[in-house]
Amino acid sequence: MVVRTRSAGGASGQHFLRSSRLAADLVSDAEVAADELIVEIGGGTGVLTQAILRAGAVVIAIERDPVLAAGLRKRFRDAEVVTGDAAVHAWPEAPFSVVANLPFARSGAILAHLLRDPGLPLRRAEVIVQWEFAAKHAAVWPATLRSTYWRAWYEVSIVRRLDRTAFVPPPSVDAAVLRLTRRDRPRVPTDVHERYLAFLTGAFALRGPIRGGLRPMLSPLQVKRLAPVLGFRPDARARDLDAEQWARLFAASRAQ
Repeated sequence: MVVRTRSAGGASGQHFLRSSRLAADLVSDAEVAADELIVEIGGGTGVLTQAILRAGAVVIAIERDPVLAAGLRKRFRDAEVVTGDAAVHAWPEAPFSVVANLPFARSGAILAHLLRDPGLPLRRAEVIVQWEFAAKHAAVWPATLRSTYWRAWYEVSIVRRLDRTAFVPPPSVDAAVLRLTRRDRPRVPTDVHERYLAFLTGAFALRGPIRGGLRPMLSPLQVKRLAPVLGFRPDARARDLDAEQWARLFAASRAQ
């Protein structure tokens, strides 16, 4: 068992894995392959870094805390360690995957940046996040703006639940391993992702039924006619549609 403490300058919500054996199991679950490019976000004390390297992957570890980053460089000569903020980091141009124990307080910002552009050559992401965050974004209903957007290009699921005692310092909540895997067939073409995000943003900003607020792309009558075809209520709110229904509604708006 490996037990570490947090650096005084560590990011808020940063909780390190206690066990190297658990880290190895998580890397195995993520099916990390030899020579695969893996970006680890929040390298921390290196428990997960070590497991990824032992799987034979090429590792880029991003760590915001300069003290922890220095420790990673000293310990892992075979990894590229970047001191920086993953919420604004420039991602690799070559195909890569992410395996990470994300700081709970910054999971949303980091994933929003990572998944903002579906043209990024991201194959999959296996990330440890707060349980409530994972459950919210992995749920089919009620839909969220972020998860609906992500699901146009990725399959989103929870693959493990981790008790808070698996971390040091222990958080006040349990955690989950959230998996995002690139879809073989995207629901929305990547070249219109900006338009799709704008479409969703406008719809999710509505307080009432979506049929009253999708102009000029779709009129209330068009939404009413599409509702039984796509399987949602004519008076449905944004959260009531699943990712496939949203993608089809967007496709219908583009066909007008």
